[in-house]
Amino acid sequence: MANETVFASDPEDEIGRRRQAILAMVREQGFVTIEALARRFGLSAQTVRRDIVRLDRDGLLQRFHGGAGMPGGHVRLGYAEKRAVAPDAKERIGRAAAALIPDGSSVFLDVGTTVEAVAHALHGRRRGLRIFTNSLPAAAILAAGGQAEVYVLGGSVRGQDGSLVGDATTTAIAGFRFDCAVIGFSGCEPDGTLMDFDLHKVAVKQAAIRHSRRTIAVGTADKFQRSALVAVAGFAALSDLVTDAPLAPPVAERLAASGTALLIAD
Repeated sequence: MANETVFASDPEDEIGRRRQAILAMVREQGFVTIEALARRFGLSAQTVRRDIVRLDRDGLLQRFHGGAGMPGGHVRLGYAEKRAVAPDAKERIGRAAAALIPDGSSVFLDVGTTVEAVAHALHGRRRGLRIFTNSLPAAAILAAGGQAEVYVLGGSVRGQDGSLVGDATTTAIAGFRFDCAVIGFSGCEPDGTLMDFDLHKVAVKQAAIRHSRRTIAVGTADKFQRSALVAVAGFAALSDLVTDAPLAPPVAERLAASGTALLIAD
């Protein structure tokens, strides 16, 4: 009994069991948020974050802003999970990106939760905007009593994020020349190629880039630590990149060499 009592009260053993339980949840669900883990174990977010940092360092899971997933380069989160990840960072990025867009501009807004943060920042804060989007959530944000003219591009709905894609969408884009396009992405290759997962959504992103005078890419800094499946564009195709933290030196050097302006949202 004495040995059992010592074992059960050993803090290191308790931490080890908790980290094994975190790994089990990640393997079962694919992704879990820090908030959900803190509720599950009755701990502070800071304590859970320390566990995730250690497990990530050991190569047992992959750390993201606001949560953790299975290790590997191609980790795709669901829409609800994306909304729960790094909301404060996305809000900062949204405000910084919106500040780059002058009054009276014609703007294309891509799909994704970071671009939706840009829509929130634009709502009611810029005058004379004409906004075109293939994102139903972004359109709903902007249409709620805002001052901008909002146009939803046609297409078929794909995925829980309310994306409109297909030939109808890319054909509609081809009829415009936007002042700027705000583009989201899911990952980045070491050579500076922005990546995403869905071929149909990437086709829309690429059409918008081709038909815009200025392209603003938005994404949290953790996206530069992983990749995805489909190439969107290289740094040279961008005018601006807005993120929430400094980039690793090799990536920052490639970005600087491309002539793309880097804005760190604070």
